[in-house]
Amino acid sequence: MKIIIDAMGGDNAPDQIVLGALQSAKEFGIEIVLVGRGEQVLSCMKAHGWDTLPAGVEVANADDVVDMEAEPTEVVRQHKNSSMVIGLKMLADGAGDAFISAGSSGALLTAATLIVKRIRGIRRAAFAPLLPIGGGTILVDAGANIECTPEYLLQFGCMGSLFARKAHHKPNPRVALLNNGAEESKGDELHREAYQLLKKAGENGTINFIGNIEARDVPDGGADVVVADGFSGNVLLKSVEGTAIYMSKLMKEMFTRSAVSKLGYLCCKKGVNHIKELMDYREVGGSMVIGIGKPVIKAHGSSDARAVRGAIKQAIGAVESGFCDDIRANVAAMTLPREGTAHAEEA
Repeated sequence: MKIIIDAMGGDNAPDQIVLGALQSAKEFGIEIVLVGRGEQVLSCMKAHGWDTLPAGVEVANADDVVDMEAEPTEVVRQHKNSSMVIGLKMLADGAGDAFISAGSSGALLTAATLIVKRIRGIRRAAFAPLLPIGGGTILVDAGANIECTPEYLLQFGCMGSLFARKAHHKPNPRVALLNNGAEESKGDELHREAYQLLKKAGENGTINFIGNIEARDVPDGGADVVVADGFSGNVLLKSVEGTAIYMSKLMKEMFTRSAVSKLGYLCCKKGVNHIKELMDYREVGGSMVIGIGKPVIKAHGSSDARAVRGAIKQAIGAVESGFCDDIRANVAAMTLPREGTAHAEEA
């Protein structure tokens, strides 16, 4: 298995990206291609004790870098020699099995759509992160599509279900629609119509649809897959991340308040560390760009070596699961019929 990594994307690139990649190549026994400015990549390697390229690791030179302010729609045209674009072209050409970048979310989504392309019949690709709560809940969409149609939400639910089943080993994942109430009549026109489509998909056995879910029930594992428009999903994601950070701060303050509380920490250190690990986004590593023809992972912009490891681990699982092929094989069940129109792969 070969994983292609954008070595120049993210706040801590290339240093932490390179470090995480080299450590993961040894740990997981996989091949890795680091795409970026060759001299900088090699310099980072030497700084961390590697004088030569380890077995299975190669560097693909890319002189340009897509910065966070780049206009997503212009990336492919204006940054042809960037690490992101070259890496995605390598993936599309079969030079690797998955691609990871901690660079601009919008740029990655657009470039992946134009270069690797969406699965035929899928209307929009979406960000599908695994929330570090509730036993691992997949959120689809977490910010790629601010404006959605009912069919988009139907496809998000079906793709999320296949992703949960194949890549996260949940045999009958519970799919719920994020809404402002549990009743079927809740929400605006978009969510009411999406509810009916998801309900029908549940009745015909395509997914295990359990109805609406409120945001407060997501952290407790109320569903395995939460379907959302990109705006609502991103708000939920950032709220969960912020709550996790806040809870970690509260625990630290509580256990460092006095000598007695420090003693208490020693007594329950194992449990506290387990909670912190569950809430640490670095363990997950990134968000799958679901709906693209091959696995593409958006790593957190502030990824360190540990987060890069998490993203690589997720990429390995995605490739091994073959969930992209499963989506491809089941598109008909998640696509509304269009009179006189053949489904064509969209650019």
